Amino acid sequence: MLSVAPLIGHVHSLAHKKANFSQTCSRRRCSSAFTIRSSSSLQDIERSANSEVARELSTELYNSIPFPPIGVAKRVVLVRHGQSTWNEEGRIQGSSNFSVLTQKGESQAETSRQMLIDDAFDVCFTSPLSRSKRTAEIIWGPRKEEMIAEFDLREIDLYSFQGLLKHEGKAKFGPAYSQWQKDASNFNIDGHYPVRELWARARSCWNKILSDESRSILVVAHNAVNQALIATALGFGTEYFRVLLQSNCGVSVLDFSPQAGGASPYICLNRLNQTPSSPIAAGSSAGRKTSKRIILVCHGFSQGNTEDADQSLNMLGIIQSQKTAELLLDSKVNTICSSPNLVSIETAMAISRVQEAADCLGADCVPRYVEMQKMQDLDVESILRQVKEEAVEIPLLQPGWSNVYDNEVIAKLWNQSSKAWNSLLDELSNESELQKIVVVVGNPMVHIALVGHCLNLTKEWIGSFHLDDGSISVIDFPDGPSGRGVIRCINYTAHLGRWSIPITRSTQDDEEF
Repeated sequence: MLSVAPLIGHVHSLAHKKANFSQTCSRRRCSSAFTIRSSSSLQDIERSANSEVARELSTELYNSIPFPPIGVAKRVVLVRHGQSTWNEEGRIQGSSNFSVLTQKGESQAETSRQMLIDDAFDVCFTSPLSRSKRTAEIIWGPRKEEMIAEFDLREIDLYSFQGLLKHEGKAKFGPAYSQWQKDASNFNIDGHYPVRELWARARSCWNKILSDESRSILVVAHNAVNQALIATALGFGTEYFRVLLQSNCGVSVLDFSPQAGGASPYICLNRLNQTPSSPIAAGSSAGRKTSKRIILVCHGFSQGNTEDADQSLNMLGIIQSQKTAELLLDSKVNTICSSPNLVSIETAMAISRVQEAADCLGADCVPRYVEMQKMQDLDVESILRQVKEEAVEIPLLQPGWSNVYDNEVIAKLWNQSSKAWNSLLDELSNESELQKIVVVVGNPMVHIALVGHCLNLTKEWIGSFHLDDGSISVIDFPDGPSGRGVIRCINYTAHLGRWSIPITRSTQDDEEF
């Protein structure tokens, strides 16, 4: 597994970071000018939520607000409610409280309960809305601790939109509905900017959650508010709305590690949107159909599990690669791009063999052709071996682990992975193929960097994400490779079954998880 602590704390210097995800950016590079501010407060965010300058200040504000210091490591597990009656009808819910869970929604909540059944949660925060509260009750099960209903965890306030079927919203509000779909952070209705208000509310809510003495925290809420909680924890502004997908009963995990001197904690997204159903099932991303997809597959465990390029998969790695191949069976993979290292090639070959045999299960056997490519820019093992000898004793999951690598090494990795990302977008851009799925097999570190490039981040954010060996992450492109990517899931491991990494782990005698 690989978890890299941030090279610097949560309050990063904006002179070295860029997280503006403009919808008008080019496929190759996005750029944006920020006005640098030395400090901000939650009051600044609340004042700017409905201001005309909020668009320019969004990511800057959320990245510059320090989180309250914490004394011990905390893990927060976010769960979206199960399918509701208004989800099923295609009706705009917002913060209304008229829908309830469907039978499918109850079943999804039960699956999530089973997924989290062994977890020693100390407390549960829940939205007061019925669909979320019922989901929390199912997941919380027989635990004796009382659930805490938090009003600020309600879904986004959509005012006059609430209760309308989507086609009714389009017919009644026309341009406003179009802006809600295409430029949500600047969407205005009834004199309000709902997404900006939501981001301010979510950032404020973190203070309440982190001030609780509990170390293992369950939060059950909604699609948009969970997006906002994740984004504000990472320092992302409202331009990231609909970029970090939250499916019904999808589970996301954030780790908060204390920093010396009472500074803002290190924050890492351990997992995004682990769903009760398969993450590669046909469906929509951010409400839109997608025909172009990149699936990032972390190679399985190797003999010795080192950065040695000649290491083969060990028995656990072979099982992980086979499980991943089975998960991808129902997806028609067009191309597999692999790091040239042996452990990645073996993982890629396992996927390829299952793909090519997928259409040969009946009498009419027509082998499926899958293009295999070795992509040199995915080979980061040689870079990662440039380790500072005096730092190798730092445990994997503790803050400061990334200091095993010099800043120069991280920069090399980041620059090389940028070339790989552009090559993958080129591969996806073949206009002769209306639908295309590209599977990318490599080291967890290169996949962390690829996620960063998708989100238009810089190398200073590399410690904000975690990936396990054998995991998959899925990126959809509903607007094609020239548009922004939608992260469907990060670090999905449920397909590994008994060989998967638990979503949470005991906090007993485990200071840093």
